Amino acid sequence: MSISAEPIIYGLIFVGVLVLVEGIYLTVFGKSISLNSRVNRRLEMLDKSGNREEVMEKLRKEMQQHLKARRIPLYSILSAKAQKAAIAFTPKQLIMLMGGLAALAFIGLSVGTATSVPIRAVVSVAMGVGGVFTWISMKAGKRMAMLEEQLPDAIELMVRSLRVGHPFSSAISIVATEVGDPLASEFGMIADEAAYGRDVGEALKEMAERLDMQDLRFLAVAVTIQQQSGGNLAEILDGLAKVIRARFRLFRRVKAITAEAKWSGKFLSGFPLLAMVGIQLIDPNYYDKVLDHPYFIPACLVVGVFLVLNLIVMRALVNIKV
Repeated sequence: MSISAEPIIYGLIFVGVLVLVEGIYLTVFGKSISLNSRVNRRLEMLDKSGNREEVMEKLRKEMQQHLKARRIPLYSILSAKAQKAAIAFTPKQLIMLMGGLAALAFIGLSVGTATSVPIRAVVSVAMGVGGVFTWISMKAGKRMAMLEEQLPDAIELMVRSLRVGHPFSSAISIVATEVGDPLASEFGMIADEAAYGRDVGEALKEMAERLDMQDLRFLAVAVTIQQQSGGNLAEILDGLAKVIRARFRLFRRVKAITAEAKWSGKFLSGFPLLAMVGIQLIDPNYYDKVLDHPYFIPACLVVGVFLVLNLIVMRALVNIKV
């Protein structure tokens, strides 16, 4: 029994799918859409077109298009994460991208492996859909983490603006100009909508619900209460910024405390697989005597189920809400 190169080929093709999706995305929409870019995308679009209303409509369409497409079969599993990631691809383009990547994966599997056509077809579809889903999940996770980290600084900037006499709408405009993306474009949309007469509290509430972000809900509620009841908004937001920073510190502390348990679960689940690979490298014929045993395949399935259950249980134990 010798180790087949096909699993390695599968892994390389899947990595190639992820790299290809990112490359297509940056090629179509430019480097400014990357979360690593220091350029405020909204300001860059305004600089190119000069039409504020056109830029606002384009960004609004990008921010809302995925939730509106939740009824499309298969796409519903992607819509929430695509919305949080603010993917500029339309739902139709993402579905076409899945199909194109599945076709490329099928060609790669046909060239690099000798598996049967039905298996190659199933694996190709899984790679096309799974590759796009993994890419969107990574984008959403990174973007939400950046938003959570930027929000306290943005609120403190609004507090300083309010204390020197600026109205709240101007404070939001300052955040949209001075803070980096992704928060800058989000607040820039609110500033543009406020300029056209929309209620700021309502716009903040919609953004909080769209991003499903608790700290933004706190901000929207604070602004709405101040609009209805009055009070010192600068003091309210100053206290909110301190609360958010305290929650952020607590979250990082919990993350550090539970890191050992998380990696223990991953190690315990991955060690049997690594041990099997090591045994195959040392003695390729080690499992030859049991391959034909009727309990061999069921035993492998049971072990696989227990490994997955181990990951699920360990994740549930360390998934502490802050």
